[in-house]
Amino acid sequence: MKRSEINRAIADAMLTFERHHWYLPPEPRWDVTGFGLGDFNKYGLTLVNLAELPEYCEKVMYARRNQIAPIHKHKAKQEDIICRVGVLAVRLFAHDEKGNFMESDGMVEVLQNGKPAEYVGGAILYLKSGERITLLPGTYHQFWPVSDYCIIGEVSSFNDDLADNVFVDEKVSRFEVIEEDEPALYKLVLDE
Repeated sequence: MKRSEINRAIADAMLTFERHHWYLPPEPRWDVTGFGLGDFNKYGLTLVNLAELPEYCEKVMYARRNQIAPIHKHKAKQEDIICRVGVLAVRLFAHDEKGNFMESDGMVEVLQNGKPAEYVGGAILYLKSGERITLLPGTYHQFWPVSDYCIIGEVSSFNDDLADNVFVDEKVSRFEVIEEDEPALYKLVLDE
């Protein structure tokens, strides 16, 4: 991923956050990923790590229409995905007794807006602003905005982006190799 693309993604996210009065902390911890797939417009996410403590994590994310977070699960992390602005599609997938991905079979148990719910694997939920879904560890999922863009919240147990993400597509990488085609305007989590 080019540094110029990262700079533009962060500038775009900052403008959207400001438009919706979402204020970032001083020296935000930016994280921009195209998941190593070479098409940020299709597979991309711009994140800010707001809290990174042993007990819990909080992030705010920005994505444009149809920017997809690829199918993945977390080995240990439980998370709430919250649509803060826009309409967010979340697709849920089941796993077998060994934890292996199941594309369309099985049932998935979640909390939707704090209430227990169960869905057939492959179901797509549409979260409106303010709505949330709680995903247990091992729940395969992907998400993308169906509105022009979304501001997405995440509150979770401890976050380990290096070791806790399991992607169905083995070509996916959580962090990008960066091509330094222009100076960095913003510091990324991995720049430290």
